[in-house]
Amino acid sequence: MKVFKFGGASVKDADGVRNLVSIVRGFDEQLVIVVSAMGKTTNALEVLTRNYFNGNKEGMTLNFNQLKHFHFEIFKDLFSGHVNPPNHEIEAIFEQFESRLGHLPSLDYDFEYDQIVSFGEILSTKIISLYLNSTSIANQWMDIRHCLRTDATWREGNIDWSLSTGLVRSYFNFEKNRIYLTQGFIGATMTDQTTTLGREGSDYSAAIIANMLDAESVTIWKDVPGIMNADPNKFATTQKLDMLSYREAVEMTYYGAKVIHPKTMKPLVEKDIPLYVRSFLEPYQEGSVICRIDHIMNYVPVFISKEDLILVTISPIDFSFIAEESISKIYKLFASHRIKVDLVQQSAMNFSVAFDRPERGFDQLISELKKKFVVHYNEGLELMTIRYYNDEVISQMTHNRTVFVTQRTRTTVRFLMK
Repeated sequence: MKVFKFGGASVKDADGVRNLVSIVRGFDEQLVIVVSAMGKTTNALEVLTRNYFNGNKEGMTLNFNQLKHFHFEIFKDLFSGHVNPPNHEIEAIFEQFESRLGHLPSLDYDFEYDQIVSFGEILSTKIISLYLNSTSIANQWMDIRHCLRTDATWREGNIDWSLSTGLVRSYFNFEKNRIYLTQGFIGATMTDQTTTLGREGSDYSAAIIANMLDAESVTIWKDVPGIMNADPNKFATTQKLDMLSYREAVEMTYYGAKVIHPKTMKPLVEKDIPLYVRSFLEPYQEGSVICRIDHIMNYVPVFISKEDLILVTISPIDFSFIAEESISKIYKLFASHRIKVDLVQQSAMNFSVAFDRPERGFDQLISELKKKFVVHYNEGLELMTIRYYNDEVISQMTHNRTVFVTQRTRTTVRFLMK
């Protein structure tokens, strides 16, 4: 049994869905297919969520109608030659969605986010499942929220592994079906309230399901030939990394490589399940594989860039040293705002942290810090991480740039710069 994961870029339009079908048709094994929301649907749903939460009914209605039009255009294209297309199932999802938006929002933005944004995955998987069946590729659509149970940590639900494993094995039993099609990114609490697993979390969903079903492998289908040593959209010259160890993949995702969700590797390592990254544009090419490697690998320099970061430098008001007690208070405050720190630098009187600009609450965070510390910050910075660096690539990456922070180990150098 294999697990396939298709991201939003692979199903952004009707041709993308047809391409997915052609890829699936080439495999006769038992499959679990995990699919993300179509194209930029999650981004659009995030805008809708903000309008809903802030009471902007006009903006919310516009967002909803645009999303409905987008999905039905894909549906109509796919089923253009069908006498009785099963559009009632898609209509039913939008009716449920519209009904949800008819309620007043709660006071918890993150809760509302999970309830609304999750409709993207429900819609994409239902459309694709219906189309697969229409092309004689029989499959069972599965609502993963019946199986993946989490706590109530909205926007980053923590999996109840014991309960979820039993449910996944019960629902995905392959007794009557060779192919199951389900959603990435989402789960549900014990009381059936929808949760999400973190932005871009469909990779993680695929790894969780693979672990629970003891899958032979996981394949992530992307718009690149495999795992590259740099983002092809930012670097003119890149190289494909044919093979990576689990450890190297963890390092890359920790530093911000977007090819794989950071939580993906742990469930795979536990069961020694290889992860393949292949191109949905060239599906017969080998791509890259992440697996257990015990010998030392010689890697080319790997470049990982994160943009639009904020550097906050915190100093004691009374010129005392930055001590453990102060650091503990700072981290506790960051945690309360659910901010994940990308870089930390400490000196005798300064404690500096870099992080992605939060969607909400940055001004409040700074205000709270200023009650106890002197605070300065810089915005719009880039964090460049270079694995397996040399002097030449360091010079190239920092030329004519203002460097705010530098950190270096034997294998990795990081520059926070503008």
